Amino acid sequence: MSRSWLYVGLTSLFELFWVFGFNVANAWWHWGIILGILVIDFYFLSKACEQLPTGTVYAIFAGAGTIGTTLMDIFIFDGEFSLVKALFMVILVVGVIGLKLADNSTEDDNMGEGVQG
Repeated sequence: MSRSWLYVGLTSLFELFWVFGFNVANAWWHWGIILGILVIDFYFLSKACEQLPTGTVYAIFAGAGTIGTTLMDIFIFDGEFSLVKALFMVILVVGVIGLKLADNSTEDDNMGEGVQG
């Protein structure tokens, strides 16, 4: 199971690489590199979904990508920071954690039913 979480981390990281590439690509070969990164990213995403609930994996993937992209915009591309952006990033993190906890609760309930049966 821990290898699956490694894949979640890698797919989240590679998502940031290709998003960064979209912002700086200015030659045809840059797009070839971005395409390769996209292939690797979706490979890690599919590997993560083999052992973990797809909804949880995608929520973390999308949440990490959204927060990472927003932070990249602020710190690398001179975007503006606002308290509203910070508030919504916190809400996003709370939502992802809530989904993970809900999945754990469902797994515990399902295991308990199997033992009683």
